[in-house]
Amino acid sequence: MKVLVIDAQGGGIGKQVVSAIKKNIPQAVVTAVGTNTAATTAMLKAGADHSATGENAVIVGTKKADIIIGPIGIVIADSLFGEITPAMAAAIGQSTATRILIPVNHCENIVAGARELSMKSLIEEILSILQDMNNDFFLDKTKYQR
Repeated sequence: MKVLVIDAQGGGIGKQVVSAIKKNIPQAVVTAVGTNTAATTAMLKAGADHSATGENAVIVGTKKADIIIGPIGIVIADSLFGEITPAMAAAIGQSTATRILIPVNHCENIVAGARELSMKSLIEEILSILQDMNNDFFLDKTKYQR
């Protein structure tokens, strides 16, 4: 299972996600892509198997991933203080990968109905989803594709 974790700014969310995945689903191959070097470095230090930085890395990474994880802003052009370019948002949205979006209410984007949960609780939910997907992955790879 190839997991692409995308984050911006300081990479704090991505760092927590990468660390949790590598601890709980060590067989997952995690690629971390930051919109800047600080985000990439944080996720690489958390244990990502591969890393890259910038718009082209996001575009290329979305073509190779089975699962894309990041804050909901990664699918909204100009979000995360402008670090998500329109090309990045389009590549993520058009990818055949399954997207697991973290509902954080920041940067003028509010998700109606999203419960205010701690990042720890959100990451636990991500892990539960990934573990279910990992269990099914080799049996029915199309289950989580469009």
